[in-house]
Amino acid sequence: MTGRIGSTDPRTGATAETDLVATTRAEVAAVCAGAAAASPALERLGRAGRARLLLAMADRLEAQREEVVSVADRETALGRSRLDGELNRTAYQLRLFAEVAEEGSYLEATVDHPADTPMGPRPDLRRMLVPTGPVAVFGAGNFPLAFSVPGGDTAAALAAGCAVVVKAHGSHPLTSALCGKILEEAAARAGAPDATITVVFGREAGEALVTDPAITAVSFTGGHSGATALRALIAARPDPIPFYGELGSVNPVVVTARAVAERAGEIGNGVVGSFTLGGGQFCTKPGLVLVPKGPGGDRLIEAAGAALAEVPSPALLNEGIAESFGKAIASLSGRQLLTGGEKPGTGFTVRPAAVLVTAENLDAGLLAETFGPVTVFVRYSADQLPGLLARLPGSLVATVHGGAGEDPDRDSAVEVLRGRTGRLLFDGWPTGVAVSWAQHHGGPWPATDTQHTSVGTTSIRRFLRPVAWQNAPESLVPPELRDGTALVPRRVDGVLVLPS
Repeated sequence: MTGRIGSTDPRTGATAETDLVATTRAEVAAVCAGAAAASPALERLGRAGRARLLLAMADRLEAQREEVVSVADRETALGRSRLDGELNRTAYQLRLFAEVAEEGSYLEATVDHPADTPMGPRPDLRRMLVPTGPVAVFGAGNFPLAFSVPGGDTAAALAAGCAVVVKAHGSHPLTSALCGKILEEAAARAGAPDATITVVFGREAGEALVTDPAITAVSFTGGHSGATALRALIAARPDPIPFYGELGSVNPVVVTARAVAERAGEIGNGVVGSFTLGGGQFCTKPGLVLVPKGPGGDRLIEAAGAALAEVPSPALLNEGIAESFGKAIASLSGRQLLTGGEKPGTGFTVRPAAVLVTAENLDAGLLAETFGPVTVFVRYSADQLPGLLARLPGSLVATVHGGAGEDPDRDSAVEVLRGRTGRLLFDGWPTGVAVSWAQHHGGPWPATDTQHTSVGTTSIRRFLRPVAWQNAPESLVPPELRDGTALVPRRVDGVLVLPS
């Protein structure tokens, strides 16, 4: 290698040199200065202008679908069908945030006119959310489109009016560079300022990015070790800034006795499909499945074993993930395992597995996420379920499979799980996070920052801050706060007013 960044094919493990080079600290500083200059201009572009920008980006991505999917497949081995669907999701996210920008309720616009109150005279007060400024986005390895350069964090920040600097993930540098070029071209065509979006490369660039004084927030999707390092750098800044980390979790599934009595085979097949989907490389993968002891639970495990034996060995995203997965499986030596039927091949391929333990033998190590196609089946008796639930860590999503009618075990489990997750799912599988107005993708530690979501329209809130104007001349307050026809949903003197 000659100092250039390599691109590795997970199917073979072969690395090819690219024309990309790591971004230096000086170059990162220049990029951040450009983003700082672009952010006010992006805000002045207005909600309609930013909506046009996001729509242009979606259109441009779809126009270059074939090239994007091909490059991403070579770098991730996720498969063209999966990546084609991910591109659809990515374009949809961009278009949805265009709607969010135009609709405007995210601004929380509020007007209180001067009035007498029990506390005395009240001044004229007008409040709404404004963009924080340049945002650093760290792309995810497992979603090279939807959670990477053109992903949801980028869409939300741009909709808010913040310029974005993306730290490309090392597992798909060519995909990141291509998507960055596509978005930059779309931004120029939409009349957005230069440096609306920029991509930087390399570990040193990431460190420089989070410590640059122009950056006002950091969004990160990845593992705990990377998050810990970035949080330490941010904490050492003279002006610490928000760090929004989506870090993955064990995502428990609780199966009740009534559920296995009704559909043990269906649940056994479903859980295998879920924890092996995408090579088990989803942050929402079910990593812990609580199954009742007894004949119904036995049937579930038998169905899962038969389904798992048919699952091909997937190629994981990179060598580090494959090595960590191998060590995790090796640490389970001596425990009862179910495995896929196919031996691993070349590159970073691994054999899917499931470990079976009883509630008495569930140790702390099995309560942590293992990235890749593995899950833990925990056999429990009815009197053990409350204690198991009390031990669960925070998760992005918790799933309950209950009976068709009344099910006290399901209901009592939900009471506990609500305090340990950001999303409660019933009689389904968690490896799928719809992008919508009502979605929440976050949860108590160690899953993520519990106050915000990284998926759905309210994820925009991470890149905004409130400002109040008191007794301000009308010309100095934003149009959304001026008297007259409401441009966005807003509360005026305590009354909700919708645009006419």
